[in-house]
Amino acid sequence: MGKITGFKEIARADRGYEPVAERIKVYREFVRPLPDAEMSRQGARCMDCGIPFCQTGCPVNNVIPDWNDLVYRGNWREALDVLHSTNNFPEVTGRVCPAPCEAACTLNINNQPVAIKSIEQAIVDKGWQEGWITPEVPARQTGRKVAVVGSGPAGLACAQQLARAGHAVTVYEKSDRIGGLLRYGIPDFKMEKHLIDRRLEQMRAEGVAFKTGVNVGADVDPRALLGEFDALVLTGGSEKPRDLPVPGRELTGIHFAMDFLPQQNRVVAGDKVAAQLTATGKHVVVIGGGDTGSDCIGTSIRQGALSVTNFELMPKPPEEEDKPLTWPYWPLKLRTSSSHEEGAAREFAVATKRFEGEGGRVKRLTACHVEWVRDGKGASVMREVPGSEFTLPADLVLLAMGYVHPVHGGLVEAIGVEKDSRGNVKATTDGPGCYATSVPKVFAAGDMRRGQSLVVWAIREGRQCAREVDAFLMGSSELPR
Repeated sequence: MGKITGFKEIARADRGYEPVAERIKVYREFVRPLPDAEMSRQGARCMDCGIPFCQTGCPVNNVIPDWNDLVYRGNWREALDVLHSTNNFPEVTGRVCPAPCEAACTLNINNQPVAIKSIEQAIVDKGWQEGWITPEVPARQTGRKVAVVGSGPAGLACAQQLARAGHAVTVYEKSDRIGGLLRYGIPDFKMEKHLIDRRLEQMRAEGVAFKTGVNVGADVDPRALLGEFDALVLTGGSEKPRDLPVPGRELTGIHFAMDFLPQQNRVVAGDKVAAQLTATGKHVVVIGGGDTGSDCIGTSIRQGALSVTNFELMPKPPEEEDKPLTWPYWPLKLRTSSSHEEGAAREFAVATKRFEGEGGRVKRLTACHVEWVRDGKGASVMREVPGSEFTLPADLVLLAMGYVHPVHGGLVEAIGVEKDSRGNVKATTDGPGCYATSVPKVFAAGDMRRGQSLVVWAIREGRQCAREVDAFLMGSSELPR
């Protein structure tokens, strides 16, 4: 794969960013792509390592060495075919996936993994530019009908695969636009929404029907859909946010991240948002150190926040992982996002103790530093560091601490599916009847089944679920798993 000595001769090069001072003025993507020739050089670095750990690190099992080699040799069209054989939306994963494939790359042993994510995006972007990506209309129709509830990455991947198998697929979305988390959860500066729109046009041409503004479980009885369709697939999100029940939580100005982020996406899309929640001229505290917290930081800075502080409950990770201990698995290490670099103060091992306000609005918060120790049973427990309490100004507090499970009211309760111990819709991913729920004809995939996760995991589950639905309807399936 690649050039035999390429990994020794060519240093890793990756895409750069526009300067901070320029990119925080706008909500468009700011990653600077590398020229095709440089991408080919980077593809040449893919070594013939024998066991492609990158593929096992990738949730959709992208055939990474093959398309790296094809890009190295200038066969971009073939590389696109290989890329699409495992991933319906590489333009999305090439932008927002954290790239566990690169963590698993053999060259990552010396901190120089192949620039897999950049090559992936370069392939699919070139495919769109050259007009190589066209609808894949099935040769025949099966006469079977499938309803997919939820239009995030799991739902869209499932719908596209089923439509290509010849089934009549209808996607139901409670919001006004298709895309789910891709549309209203990810800021435009990380992924512009025209990327979703052109995929939707492809899917419509392939026969997928979309119904927006329909909340199944509220506007429509899911049991009625079971009478109309031959199968029903639940691909909603894990939308019940983790709360912070401390004194002062009831004050105005304390909001969940997903009350904040979608409003700016709507504004960028041209909508007028009444009484928009903004960070303009405010001291902002973002509680939660993951991707959602990072998105809140970048959005707050672009809105003109006076200051942005980010709290993380866990201790600060090491700058570099212990490679002999962790490789090829996803390591615990300090990760600094582009939004962090734009001006946020980061505080680790911090717990919020209370909020204080004036006139019913939050004005400050009191927090403390914590340490993690082992209790008598060996479990890790949190303990306040004596004398570490401090107070910060806080005009806007954004809670980005993750999600506990899907919302149970409405769809989940109305259709009566069994839930697992974590409150997710129960369905297995292996063995007979995988992705099937406790209700006949009803399947589940994505965050609603596995809990909050990555976009690439949602795509994987959507594809695998589509195969199981196809086999359920037809007795067997030729769709890839």
